[in-house]
Amino acid sequence: MYGLQEMTRLVVRQRIRPMVNQYEVRAERPDGSEGEMVAFAQQKRMAFKEQVTFYTDDTRSVPVLGFKARQAIDLGAVYDVVDGSGAPVGLFRKDFKQSLLRSTWHVEQPGLPPAVGTERNETLALLRRFLEFLQFIPYHFDFTGADGRPLFSVDKRWGLRDRYTVEIQEPAIDRRLVIAMAVALDALQQR
Repeated sequence: MYGLQEMTRLVVRQRIRPMVNQYEVRAERPDGSEGEMVAFAQQKRMAFKEQVTFYTDDTRSVPVLGFKARQAIDLGAVYDVVDGSGAPVGLFRKDFKQSLLRSTWHVEQPGLPPAVGTERNETLALLRRFLEFLQFIPYHFDFTGADGRPLFSVDKRWGLRDRYTVEIQEPAIDRRLVIAMAVALDALQQR
């Protein structure tokens, strides 16, 4: 199997639990099936300050990365992404003003130009804001560099549980930052 940084397709699946959000991140095999687990995340619901820790597996014994909000309550909060030892990997933040009509996220990694991720379908994005019953409709985010070049995309799939396919086009982007952003789209999108 490839190392994490060589992976170009991942699957993120939310587990249904009463008091926490849990996510499995797996490599996607060439046939589209789910492969080995590359990370397991857990987020406490209703936390005062948003934080998600990722581990090597669901035993939660070895942390590999995480993200945490800089501020407790902020509509445009910045989330720092760190590796298992606490060293910075990058950051992301929601653009509150632009997200009123179409969710928009900014992603930054040292050594790369900033990236912007927006919902692919502007009409569906607008409808989901005003029609509560449309919240179940899948959404798709495309993250592009300053030059418009695609870096990665996150596609929510139909199903009873939240499931996402992540496709990574940019070889230099840190997969840990991509994984953190993909989970954040589920964990933080409704805020």
